[in-house]
Amino acid sequence: MLRATALALACLVSVSAIAAETPTYGKQLEGFSYPHPLKHFDFQSQGQQLQMGYMDVPARGQANGRSVVLMHGKNFCAATWETTIEALSQAGYRVIAPDQIGFCTSTKPANYQYSFQQLAVNTHALLEQLGVKQAVVLGHSTGGMLATRYALMYPQQVERLALVNPIGLEDWKALGVPYRTVDQWYARELKLNAEGVREYERKTYYVGRWKPEYERWVQMLVGLNQGPGHEAVAWNSALIYDMIFTQPVYYEFKDLQMPTLLLIGDKDTTAIGSDIAPPEVKAKLGKYQDLGPQVAKLIPQGDLVTFEGMGHAPQIEEPRRFNRTLVQWLER
Repeated sequence: MLRATALALACLVSVSAIAAETPTYGKQLEGFSYPHPLKHFDFQSQGQQLQMGYMDVPARGQANGRSVVLMHGKNFCAATWETTIEALSQAGYRVIAPDQIGFCTSTKPANYQYSFQQLAVNTHALLEQLGVKQAVVLGHSTGGMLATRYALMYPQQVERLALVNPIGLEDWKALGVPYRTVDQWYARELKLNAEGVREYERKTYYVGRWKPEYERWVQMLVGLNQGPGHEAVAWNSALIYDMIFTQPVYYEFKDLQMPTLLLIGDKDTTAIGSDIAPPEVKAKLGKYQDLGPQVAKLIPQGDLVTFEGMGHAPQIEEPRRFNRTLVQWLER
């Protein structure tokens, strides 16, 4: 008993020490190191000059002439695709990994009408500048909703579509989740801290497990949110949450025209607003072991790979297995 208590105290001290040492990063994540050279795409949207950070990584293996575009999730950045970028590059693919407006190394505008359509248009403009006419599109979490919208808007430019634990496999609003105003989201985001992020990710992303290498992504997110752009980051995050909640893609999976792969960690429970949903509603949400097979059947050329016992981020939890599975599907 004494030993268990001592271990628990040691863990608490360790976590507190980590939280106390959280670095802070600039409004566009200045100071955080990306795995490949960071470039910037300057463009005009909604009457203002904006900038998207992105990585454009050439094939390191024998080039196959194909490109893959990676779309990150809500609590993620282009950098979190690090191992997938490396695996795809080694397999001969050119890899483009942008940070969407409002996220990470990109502009945090004071006012912006967020929509998945707008983010898709922004991404399409970037790819046009880079000369990418057609690509495989891979989206994770919120990036899965964006990738779906992009594929619906630009079907001729999307060779294949892959979705990693995408949110939006259900319509939370229609299922009874209460609406949060942008102001309520903003107040919530202002309170973000390392301890809360770490506990949420441990529970949801990694099914109660934790590895030291996950801490880097906690520090990335919290360092951005607690840096000099604190209020702008929180405000854009609130606007983005409103976009996610009010703009479902669930009803349009049936309209996807290209081969589509769902890569699903079946223990994921992510559901926007589940924390304020009535118990009877919450009990129905975020059941990815059911949502994956259900949505795969809705997609005309849908395929499903299940990562049993894994959570919201299988590409981070078991990168070798995830990347091998992805590359094998792309080369079929």
